Amino acid sequence: MRDSYDLCVIGGGPSGYAAAMRAVDFGKSVLLVEKNRLGGTGIFDGALASKTMWELSNKAKTIRDELGVSAASELPFAQVKAVIQDAIEENQALLQRQLSLIQERTSSINFVQGMASFVAPTQLKITLPDGSAQMITAEKTIIAAGSRPRLLPEIPVDEKVIVTSNGILHFDRFPKSLVIVGGGIIGCEFASMFANFGQTKVFMIERENRLLPFEDEDISQIVTQNLVRSGVTVHEQARLVRLEQKGGEVEYEIACPDEQRQVLRVERALVSVGRVPNSEALQLQQAKVRTNERGIEIPDNDTQTNVPNIHAVGDISGHIALVSVGEREARHAVVSMFADFKAAPIRYKIMSSIMFLSPEVALVGANEQTLRQQGIPYRVAKVAYSVLSRAIAMRKTRGFFKLLVSDDDKMKVLGMRAVGEHASDAIQVVALVIYLGKGITELADMIFPYPSIVEGIQTCTRLLMGKAVFKPAMLPDKLQCYRYFQGEKIPIYNQGARCVVAV
Repeated sequence: MRDSYDLCVIGGGPSGYAAAMRAVDFGKSVLLVEKNRLGGTGIFDGALASKTMWELSNKAKTIRDELGVSAASELPFAQVKAVIQDAIEENQALLQRQLSLIQERTSSINFVQGMASFVAPTQLKITLPDGSAQMITAEKTIIAAGSRPRLLPEIPVDEKVIVTSNGILHFDRFPKSLVIVGGGIIGCEFASMFANFGQTKVFMIERENRLLPFEDEDISQIVTQNLVRSGVTVHEQARLVRLEQKGGEVEYEIACPDEQRQVLRVERALVSVGRVPNSEALQLQQAKVRTNERGIEIPDNDTQTNVPNIHAVGDISGHIALVSVGEREARHAVVSMFADFKAAPIRYKIMSSIMFLSPEVALVGANEQTLRQQGIPYRVAKVAYSVLSRAIAMRKTRGFFKLLVSDDDKMKVLGMRAVGEHASDAIQVVALVIYLGKGITELADMIFPYPSIVEGIQTCTRLLMGKAVFKPAMLPDKLQCYRYFQGEKIPIYNQGARCVVAV
């Protein structure tokens, strides 16, 4: 390890790795420091691991539901973990292989397992696993130290019986019953996965009046319906009174909206109440980097901290904790530091994301809830999967597309929500239109492949333009088209229809 670098990257997860590789493009000398394993939470106990489990759970559910056999219900958890481990090792090997090849061919990058902490804005101490330490100087630093599951002081997490997302994939078998504290994305995803395998009775505790309270009510409603249909019990508006281990199992008590108490016993518990930044060991005060309750304090659309040569990316930035966002922030930070041109701004409002549920939920841009809170008029077209030929052919007709546009003649695309099979593959079409600042005309006039799920997007655009094949006045249970203006929901009808009735 040298004692001077152009860039030090703290954290070897998706954000840190992306930052290091982008800095190599600029021919800079880079020190990449990771305290645990190359790949970070993005591979281990995080996105890759859980999404591999999700894919397996969907296959198990298909076997059980469509073929009417119970073989999937007897699948050992050890085999599920083996497949997940293979995926982890394959992905990590890819990262390690490229890193090793770059190190063989150039001296531009050095990878060290250890802990990095600031001594001054351009000086850091690297503490190695054996306890030894070395001081290094870095002209620039990118902090990509990530985050960890949030703990609740009143719940004794041991990562064996009462676990966070870090421990849930390390069970030795499928628990017969599991309670999940928290009805956000991670909680809903794990509820869906365990329910899909058909070996675990799942309970969920959500203190708000519905799951996914940050999303539109129709999204929350269909997600809840699908979970309940899969056998999940959802305690909504439930206050957790206590949760503790008893005899190697978990007993929990909740207070219902009417203040009546329920006491239930399950084998295992998952605490899923958000994440907190890994900032304590960085000694940020030594570099005079300001922090807040969300992480490191930085502007909304940038990565630079109050110290010009130090940037923060990924979960620790306090923005949105997604791999795709962290990688985008990392690339932006490196370009801002070293390019001779101005870096394109990060446009968080055009971010696409996926909820890995059954079926999946895909999101981009604004939702109705946000637009209403901001007092922005808008128009909506909503198309049920049950009118899409591909969905009918797949026998997967639960779900919908919902397109939101500006309430004017331009009908500029503001956002989309989609629930159903292949929703995540379709959503990026709308993301590109929003990114380009376009309206719906181009989408309406394109020739889409048939049969495909993405046709649902085109049907939405044609509904808004009054020229769809299916008419909302004729099929009000499958199609909706309306505007929201001054607090009122006003139906929009196809004026060319022979018969116009209230939706």
